[in-house]
Amino acid sequence: MDNFAEQLVKRENLPSDNTRKTTLTIGSVLGVILLALIMFLTLGSFIAIFALILIIVTIIGTIKLLDGFKVEYEYTITNGELDIDKIIAQKKRKSLITINAKKITEIGLYDENTPDKDNQTIVLASDNIDKHEYYADCTHDEYGNVRLIFSPNERMLEAIKIYLPLKVRNELEKDNNES
Repeated sequence: MDNFAEQLVKRENLPSDNTRKTTLTIGSVLGVILLALIMFLTLGSFIAIFALILIIVTIIGTIKLLDGFKVEYEYTITNGELDIDKIIAQKKRKSLITINAKKITEIGLYDENTPDKDNQTIVLASDNIDKHEYYADCTHDEYGNVRLIFSPNERMLEAIKIYLPLKVRNELEKDNNES
């Protein structure tokens, strides 16, 4: 029988994301106003047609760039294979990484005291809410040493625990009992 669990996590925007969105919007509005002014001053010429095309491209481009801030992560575990996908604006899906849970060497709550390791590829797939972020260190065939930072719920954690090496599972359960 297959062991399967999935979870969808919406990434919360950071203040820096909100600043970028505001700057992009203001810049686009100012650009459209300037292009509209140019278009009306040169009405009937090639420049007016070019300005109109640039206005349309600016509006469409701004909408597409703003959609890029709508990010979700999908965690799926099937028989010990943890797949992490990034979903942008509910339109575009990109596979980030697939990890064999049996190869996880360390897992636990992630905070500012979690030590970093040298030569490690970081895969960030969390909701940006610090209090329930976990990390999982493993060896990956393609990326070498990997640290996954993610936000699993209890059901997802239980599904992952089944496949963890015994020592790693015991450490995780000990840490969860202490907190």
